[in-house]
Amino acid sequence: MEFEASQIQILDLETPLQSLRDRIDKAGVNNQVETLISAMESLKAVERQESELQSNINARRAELEADITELNSKLAAGDTSCNSLSDHLSESLEKLDLAKMELAARLREIVLVKRQLGEVPSHSELIQYERRFSELYAHIQEKHRQTQKYYATYNALLEIKELMLKETSLLNSISSQFQDAIISTAGRMKLIDSMEKIAKGSQQKLEKVQVGLRAEQKTCDVIRERHAAAIAEQRRCHSLLKAFQEQCAKNERLRSQSSV
Repeated sequence: MEFEASQIQILDLETPLQSLRDRIDKAGVNNQVETLISAMESLKAVERQESELQSNINARRAELEADITELNSKLAAGDTSCNSLSDHLSESLEKLDLAKMELAARLREIVLVKRQLGEVPSHSELIQYERRFSELYAHIQEKHRQTQKYYATYNALLEIKELMLKETSLLNSISSQFQDAIISTAGRMKLIDSMEKIAKGSQQKLEKVQVGLRAEQKTCDVIRERHAAAIAEQRRCHSLLKAFQEQCAKNERLRSQSSV
């Protein structure tokens, strides 16, 4: 029973760890997380060094202050070795000043590391950035789709306009030349040749449009297939999620029974 309880505890620990790894991989912030962990480790190391340095400096300061107190007492008592004691006192004061300067330099380094650590975004901030970028990407995609739709509509209307202008010009040309063309046989043959050329050009234009239509239909079919595959994948993910939730509930029940 204890072995089963330990296995359940291991599974309980592995599940949130794997979930956290998946969230980090999905967010694409592995480098930022590694940088954050490295910065935090550096900060802890610097703080340990600061504590050790502070302890050493405090101990050294206590020794120097004790020496200064002893020297002052000897000076007040009129010791014959006054000059040597004064030199020793000056040397001790210089050592104390150097220790203070070293402590100030280390404190500045610690402040700099803390400031750099503060510039690294936290995990919650990275999640907010990811959510904002996702929303911005979706908004850009929607704008891009609308822009493509507008351009397609504009191009289609422009092409319709050009065709209507050509048709109007053609009708006007036929109307202006019809009366002169039917007077003579040569004119009628010329008119017939002109009409055949126009019909041939229209047929070529129609074939070109049909080729474009078939290409669009093929693209549409591919998109439909992708959509169907995406729906199938969504259903599969939904079934997997449901199974995962059931397993989580089962795990929770087993953990409750083992705790009882």
